[in-house]
Amino acid sequence: MSEPILSARELGKRYRVRTRRFGRSRTLHAAEGITLDLHAGTVTAVVGESGSGKSTVSRLLARTTTPSEGTLLLDGVPVAGKPGRDYRARVQLVLQDPFASLNPVHDVRYILSRPLLIHGYGGPDLDASIRDLLRRVSLEPAEQFIDKYPHELSGGQRQRVAIARALAVRPSVLLADEPVSMLDVSIRLGVLNLLADLRDTDRLAILYVTHDIASARYLADTIVVMYAGEIVESGPATEVTDDPRHPYTRLLRSAAPDPHGRTERLGSRGTPPSLVTPPTGCRFHPRCPSAMPICAQRAPEAFDVGTGHTSACWLHAPAGAVPPTATEPAPAAVPAAVSASAPETSSEPESRPERDPQAPVAEDGGPMS
Repeated sequence: MSEPILSARELGKRYRVRTRRFGRSRTLHAAEGITLDLHAGTVTAVVGESGSGKSTVSRLLARTTTPSEGTLLLDGVPVAGKPGRDYRARVQLVLQDPFASLNPVHDVRYILSRPLLIHGYGGPDLDASIRDLLRRVSLEPAEQFIDKYPHELSGGQRQRVAIARALAVRPSVLLADEPVSMLDVSIRLGVLNLLADLRDTDRLAILYVTHDIASARYLADTIVVMYAGEIVESGPATEVTDDPRHPYTRLLRSAAPDPHGRTERLGSRGTPPSLVTPPTGCRFHPRCPSAMPICAQRAPEAFDVGTGHTSACWLHAPAGAVPPTATEPAPAAVPAAVSASAPETSSEPESRPERDPQAPVAEDGGPMS
């Protein structure tokens, strides 16, 4: 595979937030240790549930958000300081809601003409360039759409106009932040096929952000799974979806419908953690059905589980990588009913003293001490 066009190395973003309960500023760890490569002619999908940091990664790569740490490289050259017009032209971002990202007071002609004029791609016939962009995103006949306003278009047509606006500056990288989540199910496939065509014909390096692992398998060449701001698994799309190695990826796949009923069902086991006070060690261990003592003590590194396939889970650590003391299971609690020293219990119900009806009662319903 050729050298990546855009690379992230240990990229991270932290925010200072003020909590209502304590009234003081605390740190929110939105993304940490993000390392990925975007190659020409490939689609890399970033998958995870809401709040996992997917959109933060897309904005860090687009440099609409300044990273707190790490390095971003374009064609192998570190990107330092505020990105200029050249970076903006090479790396374009398509947002989730096209109705919010398109100015409602301007028609399609104006929306597409602005990037062409600013970057000098208008040519002698500006309308011809605009019609060519509309044809590239399958909005034909182009004359039917060029004078329309966003509210006169369907959701899928608006998203195609947003993609056409991104293509106007001839980018090398297209960052698509959940581009089909706001669309009807019946037209999502058309937009996904459009992205696949841009990958094959224009050799774009595409980042596809989604919470739907099934659509990621359909479109992507590589899948990166995120949980609580960290990458937990990455590898070829077919391997990650057909043979997921990290317990969280298995949980994601269990949530995707399978018409053949072969999906392994796993319990949700709680909710995602707070990114203000994330768990120690592996951030997934409070919900993990395979958690070990070391999972709460140390964060695992990305272990190789196949060709180009990694999983940040202690289950896949090579022999000798896990300290012996950390792998010892905690002693099982002995139920009182079977304990040798447990007192005999009576089958009769326990008698309880009657409460004085005049006694004050606490908020939980019990008597006040």
